[in-house]
Amino acid sequence: MSNKINWPDSQTYWQNKRVIVTGGAGFLGSFVVDKLRDRGAAEIIIPRKAQYDLVQVEAIRQLLSDTTDKNGCPVDVIIHLAASVGGIGANLTHQADYFYENLMMGVQLMHEAYKVKVPKFVAIGTICAYPKFAPIPFKEDDLWAGYPEETNAPYGLAKKMMLVQSQVYRSQYEYNSIYLLPVNLYGPRDNFDLETSHVIPALIRKCLEAKERGDDHMVAWGDGSPTREFLYVEDAAEGILLAAERYNDSEPVNLGSAFEISIKDLLETIARLTGFEGELRWDIDRPNGQPRRKLDVSRAEESFGFTSQVTFEDGLKQTIEWYQANTPEYAVS
Repeated sequence: MSNKINWPDSQTYWQNKRVIVTGGAGFLGSFVVDKLRDRGAAEIIIPRKAQYDLVQVEAIRQLLSDTTDKNGCPVDVIIHLAASVGGIGANLTHQADYFYENLMMGVQLMHEAYKVKVPKFVAIGTICAYPKFAPIPFKEDDLWAGYPEETNAPYGLAKKMMLVQSQVYRSQYEYNSIYLLPVNLYGPRDNFDLETSHVIPALIRKCLEAKERGDDHMVAWGDGSPTREFLYVEDAAEGILLAAERYNDSEPVNLGSAFEISIKDLLETIARLTGFEGELRWDIDRPNGQPRRKLDVSRAEESFGFTSQVTFEDGLKQTIEWYQANTPEYAVS
């Protein structure tokens, strides 16, 4: 059972806090920002790439200087969500870009935050950091048990360096940073661009477009056998803020739903919910990605009381409804 005796009240915790949320205009970031506003955070700063390219250390230093208050105090918390990321296709095309950009953003931002004494740094890693054949369910202690799945290993390893950094900065400098590992996210406001999207928004769009055209079939990548665990984006945002409020350790923590589904079953579910009745075909010449992904989520519940709340089918329905409402050809006037 979770021990909540010493956990702070969310409203009280954020009441006077000034927070930088990198990636705060993005998919997950927008929900984190919404929840920070609901909790009454004093100031939320969302750096935009046009003004602060966080790959460049000079831009990071400028951001931290610009957000230092008149008394010379830095922000209270940095939540680092910004990432260069995409699905399997984008990872294959941009492996070097994703490695360099994510490594430089994360490592330099944490280092500069330490230097100016930002009290807490929340680093968001990736499930892609786990070994390709990690034992199921993935336990945080197995992060170093092998090499990640090849298509997204450069991205996963770049993000995993923030875990190493968090641990050694805590050990040597007593710097308070934490490292969280969200599983695959989905939900409203996701990226539905077929060139860069992840599997759920891509399949939703493909099914809806195939239905709109009256196609008798649609094609998905791989053979449908891999399994994935998905976490509704609003649940993920809640988990991140609970960790920021309650967790002060550099041991990594999974954020997940503990619900595993095969890509084949996922596609069949999305086809049913979108009303696509054609044949579902598989392009087996395309990569499958990692064979299985399912997390052990016990550490998050024990350490800061997080459990997911939204069921998978309800989350899919809300995601489909959002996409239809925000795409002109599906919106009802």
